[in-house]
Amino acid sequence: MNGVHRTPHQNFIDTGILVREVDDARPCLSCQDGCPTGYKQHPWRKTCHSCKCPREQHDVYHEEWVNVRERLGFRLDVDQDPDKPTRGSKERSQAEGYSWVPPGLPSHKISEYFSALPAAKRPLLGSPGEKHRDRQLVLQLPKQDLALAYCRHVEQQHTASYEDFIHARNEIALDIGYVQDHASQDLECPECGQTVAAHEVAVVAPKLGANLRWHPACFTCSQCNELLVDLTYCVHDDALFCERHYAEQLKPRCSSCDELIFSGEYTKAMSKDWHAGHFCCWQCDESLTGQRYVLRDEHPYCIKCYESVFANACEECSKTIGIDSKDLSYKDKHWHEACFLCSKCRVSLVDKQFGSKADHIYCGNCYDAQFASRCDGCGEIFRAGTKKMEYKTRQWHEKCFCCVVCKTAIGTKSFIPREQEIYCATCYEEKFATRCVKCNKIITSGGVTYKNEPWHRECFTCTNCNTSLAGQRFTSRDEKPYCADCFGELFAKRCTACVKPITGIGGTRFISFEDRHWHNDCFICASCKTSLVGRGFITDADDIICPECAKQKLM
Repeated sequence: MNGVHRTPHQNFIDTGILVREVDDARPCLSCQDGCPTGYKQHPWRKTCHSCKCPREQHDVYHEEWVNVRERLGFRLDVDQDPDKPTRGSKERSQAEGYSWVPPGLPSHKISEYFSALPAAKRPLLGSPGEKHRDRQLVLQLPKQDLALAYCRHVEQQHTASYEDFIHARNEIALDIGYVQDHASQDLECPECGQTVAAHEVAVVAPKLGANLRWHPACFTCSQCNELLVDLTYCVHDDALFCERHYAEQLKPRCSSCDELIFSGEYTKAMSKDWHAGHFCCWQCDESLTGQRYVLRDEHPYCIKCYESVFANACEECSKTIGIDSKDLSYKDKHWHEACFLCSKCRVSLVDKQFGSKADHIYCGNCYDAQFASRCDGCGEIFRAGTKKMEYKTRQWHEKCFCCVVCKTAIGTKSFIPREQEIYCATCYEEKFATRCVKCNKIITSGGVTYKNEPWHRECFTCTNCNTSLAGQRFTSRDEKPYCADCFGELFAKRCTACVKPITGIGGTRFISFEDRHWHNDCFICASCKTSLVGRGFITDADDIICPECAKQKLM
């Protein structure tokens, strides 16, 4: 089943707009709270007095349900093909839950059609999509393009040109598309180039032929890329346009009153077109034709209004800085070029370095004399623009921030502070780092302390055999360290019994008698082998015996 489309016998009639567009006192959807008094037009400009936003950005609505055919003035002749479905109705649309539905489709196909559109542009009742459709009706089908009754700037001598334009557009270009719920074959969408399957709903534009099918979301104006409202379109050079942008392909449109210009004389400025007399100051509406103006936010202003609204006041003399004067600014303050002076000596600061203090500006010399801090290295001041190096509460000139020993500039390299001096890493190590008493090299890690002196672990060795003593038992003689073995071999007394050295390391106890020495464990009776530690004993030549064994030997 195909939707309704205009037949060759379907005509345009100048019935006027049947539904009134309500725009006075409507809030701006762009500014939100920025337009508290609502929309109210200038006398001849389609913008709001309050917020300066265009009419279509306000919450303009229609008093009653809008049938786009009636808005365009289409009528259905009595000889219309009875097999074609009738046009959509208010009741059908509301029953489906929308402010408009494509005519001639069953409910499930209507749902399929709208599901293919962006959610924000589906005209569900009470949704943002319904407001979007209302705004697009106003924007794409401006009433001043549809009927002379709504034009206020078409002069009497140009009404025939207006009527000829409208008649030619309606006969040649303007039409309403329809939604087709199936086709005999798959086709390529003229907009995106992707396939439109035969079983999918698609939009057909009769003026471009029944063999072209668009995806619902692709049926858009070639210029503004908006969905063509209620499938209303115009054809120009085989491309689709909304009525607004179709008309602008053929006629200039005044940027102020939004009407097409049919007179031969009009103003071109700012890459836009204007009725003679409509190129005016955005603030006071005075004509700018032949006058100087300033462009601000894409709107023209006369010199007086621009200076009163946008120009800055000079910090020095409090007078307005006009467009013919240089505006010199620093932070949030502004000056005339002649007023940009040092607050103390009154010399001009234009193109010179300056400093700021307590809302005043100063030349470099005056600022330095009163406020500049001094270098902790050389004691001189930091002049304006001078690079400063800071560490904690101290500060230096870049050239003064150097090692106290080698005088090399530190810059961004690592350094080591000590008391009030700064050292590079190399000089600090040379001067303060711990050195091994044996090799005199710096100990970076893993040192050993012996007799309050530092040693590398690998340097702390036995004086005799050079075995590392780190973590080992050792003793010393004549202030020199020895391992236990070397010390015993070189210096220890030897046990009379076992002949092994008596080192004393680890708490070993020993006994001495006359010139002989014994380990505690070796001090035993030569006969019975009992320990003589703490007991009396008797010498027998080179032996020592206990008293009991001595008695037995005498008997």
